[in-house]
Amino acid sequence: MRSRFYAFVLTGLLLLSSCGNEEPAVRVDLSRKQNKTLVEQEEAITYAFLPQYSHTVSYQRQHLLVEYLSRTTGLNVKQIFPNNFDQHVEMLGEGKIDISYSNPFVYVKMADRFGARAFARAVEVYGKENFRGQIICRADNQEIRTLADCRGKRWIAVDPSSAGGYLYPLGHFIENGIKPDDFAKIDFAPGPGGKQENVVLAVYAGKYDIGSIREGTLDVVANKIDISAIKVIANTRWYPGWVFAARKGLPTDIVTTIKTALCKLSNGVPQQEEILRAANIFGIIAAQDQDFDAVRNLAERLGMDLSK
Repeated sequence: MRSRFYAFVLTGLLLLSSCGNEEPAVRVDLSRKQNKTLVEQEEAITYAFLPQYSHTVSYQRQHLLVEYLSRTTGLNVKQIFPNNFDQHVEMLGEGKIDISYSNPFVYVKMADRFGARAFARAVEVYGKENFRGQIICRADNQEIRTLADCRGKRWIAVDPSSAGGYLYPLGHFIENGIKPDDFAKIDFAPGPGGKQENVVLAVYAGKYDIGSIREGTLDVVANKIDISAIKVIANTRWYPGWVFAARKGLPTDIVTTIKTALCKLSNGVPQQEEILRAANIFGIIAAQDQDFDAVRNLAERLGMDLSK
């Protein structure tokens, strides 16, 4: 009881001291109002790299480029990460991806379905404006020495929409008289992202006889396996390189600003060379939709409907 009494007295003293004359009361006029404007955060320009590799690799390859675009253009460019090829396409169609960096087949699909438009494309690390696919097997596989030996074998490809990892090799097989029905099976790499690596690893582990990848993938997995254990059976013909495209409706001035910044990147400038090297790009040049008609022609030969 005594402790409660002392607590009550102490509380009363504190209240009395707070009501002293040192700090006179301030009268608030509630009839006066002042509008405060909230500072709105600048809307981001979303940028997505087609998830042919894991999200970690996608970030490592592209984050310097994204930072460069934000710094150079003054735009709030933000990298986002679709889980697979189909989601990448759908997100662009829904307006969730403003700038897409994708293989040319995915590009023509987005262009024909959703009105995306190419404005720049990559020059590959070996200085070519085009790229190609590769067909691989284990180097110690005595049954596979030539392209014809792939008949009756188990084939793992990257994705039905992968250019270098499926469609270019498929076209190469057909041009050499080998049809899809000639294989024991054709499977696609599982999981979100990392599909190119998964193809190599599946062939390396002996789960499949052959695999198809884009040229350059073996360098990506060189720290995971002994790539001398993998043999390239064939290279496909060359096709237009990877493409930067804008979604339909993205303001022209934004596209032009980003295009100008990308095309200014040069291997002759040390800091810019680091950006290009990380992205596995030699340079970037202007592009237009017609540059990719060869890809449309291949899709037509393969009987593919780009509108779906």
